[in-house]
Formats: sequence, structure tokens, C-alpha cells
Amino acid sequence: MTVPLDLDEIHDTLHASRSDFTEDEQLDQLVNGETCMISYSGKQTIAGPIKGRRFILSGSFNPLHEGHLKLLDAACSVAECVPCFEMSAINADKPPLTVNEIKKRVGQFTERGKTIIVTNQPFFYKKAELLADSSFVIGIDTAIRLIDPKYYEGSHAKMLEVLMGIQKLGCDFIVAGRKVAECYQTLEDVQIPAQLRPMFKAIPKEDFRADISSTELRQKPGWKLGML
Repeated sequence: MTVPLDLDEIHDTLHASRSDFTEDEQLDQLVNGETCMISYSGKQTIAGPIKGRRFILSGSFNPLHEGHLKLLDAACSVAECVPCFEMSAINADKPPLTVNEIKKRVGQFTERGKTIIVTNQPFFYKKAELLADSSFVIGIDTAIRLIDPKYYEGSHAKMLEVLMGIQKLGCDFIVAGRKVAECYQTLEDVQIPAQLRPMFKAIPKEDFRADISSTELRQKPGWKLGML
């Protein structure tokens, strides 16, 4: 790509430089908002986006467990895709993850050859800005929260505005059923506003069902990933 700079050949001089950063430096920049995301594919670190339509499973992955892996596999059975995991180093309600903690969680994926994108955006509408033309794989509990006006200052109109903004970025949601308040629910049990229904697609119940969460797993003896 050639960028017109309109330089004066007599008085102006162009100097080009390149800076290489270590993984720790890149992650520091991510947490501090100096860069927006880092992609890991297998053992490699890639600064920038991954090409192709992505099916993205977001989470804290503390720890990564078989339910996460099977959920993304089930989502990819719905349509051909590039499977990715996504984790935000920034949490809306907690302190940012440390560099060491990010690397520890990322290691769960790279040692399995899985792709994970580390961002600094905890909210889906911001993830969509970074990862346009992607499908986010979510549980039905997350889908229920996404359409609940109480998370949008009590405004139904604002909820529609935010989610339709995500839709305009080419993003949608692939939804898996799970237990909510001791009752197993699927997308059929949720009243999705008519304008948003095309954004939500269900993973068939027979293709995936896993009720365990990372929180429940951490409460079990011997929960370390290597013991799964």
C-alpha cells in the first residue's frame, strides 16, 4: 500500500522505524489500552485480527474445561466456521488480569493447539467492534441477560439500539441450552424481540448439553485442567 505523504523533497526527510515487543510487553499494552487484542494460535502470538468468519466462545476460562471445548465444537456443527475462544483481560466488576494470569489461562489453549483471542473489552458490543462479522457462542443464561432492559439502564429502546448495532457489524449469537434456576432452558423458552430474532440461532439440544460451570468445577477436588 502506498500512502501519499505530500513531502517536500528538499526540506522533508522520511524516517521509518520498527519496534518489536516481547509477549509480556504486548500484554501490558493490552491491559493499559495501548492495543486492542492479541491472537494466539497454537504456540504463536499474533498481533491483529484472524481472517475468516469466526465462531467465538468468550469466557474467563478459569479453568478451561471439557464443556467449553464441546460447546464450541457443537456450535461449529451448525455451520462451517473458524473456531476461536476469546478472553477479556479487563473485567467490568473486577481488577484487570495480571500478565502472568493471562499467560497461565492462555496456556490452556496453546498447549492444545486452540486459537484464543485476548482482548480488553468485557462487553459484547465492544467485542463486536473488534471482531466484526463473527458469531458469538453463548449459553441461554447469557442470551437472557442480553435482552434484559435492566442491563441497559432499564431502557428497552437502548437494549434494541445496542443489539441492533451489533447486528449491523455483521455479528450474531449461537445459543446453547443450559440449566437456569434448576430448570433446563433453550432458546425456545425465551421471548426474543421480533427485531432481534434473526440474530439468535439455537444449537440443537441433542448436539450439546453440559450443565457444569467453571465456578462449580473449581469447587470440586482435583479440578486442575490436567485432571479433566
